[in-house]
Amino acid sequence: MSATPHGPVSAPSAAGDAADVNAGSGGTDLELYREKFRRRLPDSLDELQGPTTGVVEPSATVVWSGLRAFDLVNERQRMSLYRTVLAEGMRKDLCALLNRDVLVQLWPTLRVLVATTVRDVWEERFSELRAMAGLPPAQPPARRPGNEGSAAA
Repeated sequence: MSATPHGPVSAPSAAGDAADVNAGSGGTDLELYREKFRRRLPDSLDELQGPTTGVVEPSATVVWSGLRAFDLVNERQRMSLYRTVLAEGMRKDLCALLNRDVLVQLWPTLRVLVATTVRDVWEERFSELRAMAGLPPAQPPARRPGNEGSAAA
């Protein structure tokens, strides 16, 4: 935990989820954190055209320390690459480094290795991933009370 002149600032937890930095913010910080990942998502899993074999070396903007080259034949390295790209990659990285079929195959295990926020935004957008995890289809967001008549006529 670090501090600012305004007091302590909570860092993301070990699981990668943002802590609620401002007490009483009503989840606003978490929603902003979720939106950061939503904006990165491809429109379709079919956009994920990454390799299925060979050695992949992501840019330093995705992997800046530790293992830098990932052999996709090695199960642990493949899982590590996917976990890292899901957490750190921008949309172009997701599409270039991840492969749709590999992601779907890995998802039942991968979903418990990534941050809850990452898992949730991917499963909300892509029903195929929810199905691979044995989950029912996502429900549409609940309407907030008082917003029923707010649409422009």
